[in-house]
Amino acid sequence: AAKMAKGEISAEEMEELREAFSKVDVDSNGYISTDELTELFKVANLPLPGYRVREIVQELSQTMDQNKDGKISFDEFVKVFHGLKSSEVAKTFRKAINKKEGICAVAGTSEQSGTQHSYSEEEKVAFVNWVNKALEKDPDCKHVLPMDPSSNDLFTAVGDGIILCKMINLSVPDTIDERTINKKKLTPFTIQENLNLALNSSSAIGCHVVNIGAEDLKEGRQHLVLGLLWQIIKIGLLADIEISRNEALIALLRDGENLEDLMKLSPEELLLRWANYHLEQAGCSKINNFSSDIKVKYPKDSKAYYNILNQVAPKGDEEGIPPIVIDLSGLREKDDLKRAECMLDQADRLGCRQFVMPPDVVRGNPKLNLAFVANLFNKYPALKKPENQDIDWSSIEGETREERTFRNWMNSLGVNPRVNHLYGDLDDALVIFQLYEKIKVPVDWDKVNKPPYPKLGSNMKKLENCNYAVELGKKEAKFSLVGIAGQDLNEGNRTLTLALLWQLMRRYTLNILEDLGDGQKVNDDTIVRWVNDTLTEAGKHTITGFKDGSISSSMPVLDLIDAIQPGSIRYDLIKAEDLTDEEKLNNAKYAISMARKIGARVYALPEDLVEVKPKMVMTVFACLMARGMKRV
Repeated sequence: AAKMAKGEISAEEMEELREAFSKVDVDSNGYISTDELTELFKVANLPLPGYRVREIVQELSQTMDQNKDGKISFDEFVKVFHGLKSSEVAKTFRKAINKKEGICAVAGTSEQSGTQHSYSEEEKVAFVNWVNKALEKDPDCKHVLPMDPSSNDLFTAVGDGIILCKMINLSVPDTIDERTINKKKLTPFTIQENLNLALNSSSAIGCHVVNIGAEDLKEGRQHLVLGLLWQIIKIGLLADIEISRNEALIALLRDGENLEDLMKLSPEELLLRWANYHLEQAGCSKINNFSSDIKVKYPKDSKAYYNILNQVAPKGDEEGIPPIVIDLSGLREKDDLKRAECMLDQADRLGCRQFVMPPDVVRGNPKLNLAFVANLFNKYPALKKPENQDIDWSSIEGETREERTFRNWMNSLGVNPRVNHLYGDLDDALVIFQLYEKIKVPVDWDKVNKPPYPKLGSNMKKLENCNYAVELGKKEAKFSLVGIAGQDLNEGNRTLTLALLWQLMRRYTLNILEDLGDGQKVNDDTIVRWVNDTLTEAGKHTITGFKDGSISSSMPVLDLIDAIQPGSIRYDLIKAEDLTDEEKLNNAKYAISMARKIGARVYALPEDLVEVKPKMVMTVFACLMARGMKRV
């Protein structure tokens, strides 16, 4: 065990720490990234407030992560633990890891760190039940469904990629063109294509899949499968907890707040606010989270879920909807598990029992309780859009396609915190700095102000960051940022913020090509030239550039895919000439999904091709060029 100045860490403690570390070090490389440290504290149930975790991460990033590569080794983590050792926090930490409740160790040890991976049995059971229900009527999944939640069915069932593709489409409808999923007579090659399609589509909807490859899914590596599935399920569960998609959420406005304050909240924060809104209506005390605060300890905290169910259950005052009366007698049950079971029986009457078992409620599993509440919200929001309030409805705009693409691209790279609302979440430039590092522009973190910001002057600190972000763009990245100042980022000026994001995404895309081409500089002309050479060689029509009108039919993209992987495009499924708008969109959906299926990580959307949006068209051809250069 590592000997420290004050006392030492016992061998047993060391083992516990290693276990927590390995649960977060998903790719077994012996390191975790600074943004995964937060996850590590969660895994260990460390009751640290968010700002304290940020401070520790910040401290670590500065003192231990000397080479600023964003990685923390196990030894560095042990030092942090030692720093916390004398405190109450450390005791809780040890207790939490000691319990090892519902944690399954997975065989397979990584050479570097000698750690074992583990996954949560209760999460596996919850996800299996959810997938079984979601896809029970889908004929394409009959070969693997229903899965037995008590077995390891899930880990073999995801191996052909079909379930993952279907779950992605449930979370974000129309992401994958069904015609591109290989469903019959599967071979190792067609399975590989399905898994490429699933991974590249996950990335396109904003899942962080940097450390997961098709091999991992084929082999059913438990912690990676569960990690990806949770991201996909969560994106679907939280999709409608968004004011532009659900105006009734305005009922959650508090005194003295304006619409903008509400729109800045993440879906998780809105969900918590929704739960508290109903608890308030019931005259109950509020909760601060979906973990420790909902643990049903007799008699104090068992009321939260009962009261929310009671508030949202249909009262029968709407036409044709019969009332459902919630039986609260279970509140008197003294045994924690039995009381949780009584509560779930009532949730079942609303058809909302999913995700949690009594022990998950009693222990307060944060993921599963979040999912339980999100599902309840989606089925019974029980909110009324406030009448005649002084609200400027016109200011509620949904996300534009371009904004969504940028947001999903950033999230798929694993920026921390996750970006929910493009402008509000960039106002301190912390995410922008992480993107600079992804495009190899060095950031001097000593110049960056980090949260928590002081109550007074917090905007000043954020503005200083934004000024530095613009300076880096001009001086280091050599971006064209004429007329853009830090203030524009800080205030969320749409046009100017998007101009910076586009240049970041463009550079990221070109960097990939330059890495493949031994560092030779790449620009738009290089890409067009490569595309045309490849098309000519295959006897197909060429393009004049990224504004070429023929791109609206998607034929140049489909022809290029067929040139890169001959025979992959089924031309009988598409129409080449005299296209209606619907036929153009049909071709574009097929083209984008096929690009992802042959292994190109495309973020653009079908409409970008139909409307020939030159920026997004460029990224599609660049990603295909990267895939084509890997053919060697």
